[in-house]
Amino acid sequence: MNLDLFDTLEPSDNRQQQLAQDAFVLRGFAIPYVPELLPALAAIQQAAPFRHLVTPGGLRMSVALTNCGRLGWTSDRHGYRYTATDPDSGRPWPAMPAVFLRLAQAAAAQAGFDAFMPDACLVNRYEPGTKLSLHQDKDEQDYNAPIVSVSLGIPALFQFGGHARSDKTERVPLFHGDVVVWGGVDRLRYHGVLPLKEGQHPLLGRQRINFTFRKAG
Repeated sequence: MNLDLFDTLEPSDNRQQQLAQDAFVLRGFAIPYVPELLPALAAIQQAAPFRHLVTPGGLRMSVALTNCGRLGWTSDRHGYRYTATDPDSGRPWPAMPAVFLRLAQAAAAQAGFDAFMPDACLVNRYEPGTKLSLHQDKDEQDYNAPIVSVSLGIPALFQFGGHARSDKTERVPLFHGDVVVWGGVDRLRYHGVLPLKEGQHPLLGRQRINFTFRKAG
């Protein structure tokens, strides 16, 4: 699906969409987990508040981030990397809640990736106008494990490209509860999020929350 007019988007009735050989959108897959996900998110945010990281080039990221799990992804003038402790507090990142792990493993299995054991969950908070530039997830040591990305809150347009930044991208609308899983031959495809349109979600207000589960170590 490649749509230019985001304002016309509505949730799809197609419960599973294949983006590439080893890449899928699981429509509404996370909805049954939401009553447990949101309290768990609140506890993570209290222990490790959202923050705006700085790129190695000195640019402030518009998307706010925190982490949970054994490892957390971070960025500063010294580069992109995973750490076992929160640089802001010096304490270990909050443990990954059991409901997060259940959701990640169930979604991975649905997409054909059994025995997924993530040790990192990046939690991104998008507000209207924020975006995520095209990039590859390549700071992990294990490329055999998939990426599992969960969308909550207001809609977003996900860009899914090829193995070169210049490759054509597909625009994939994502809604509350949708999960994207990619791995295998598609593990290192470029992807990003276009600037969010204004919106209001009954549970999350003017924001989109994204959980990205990875096997980092």
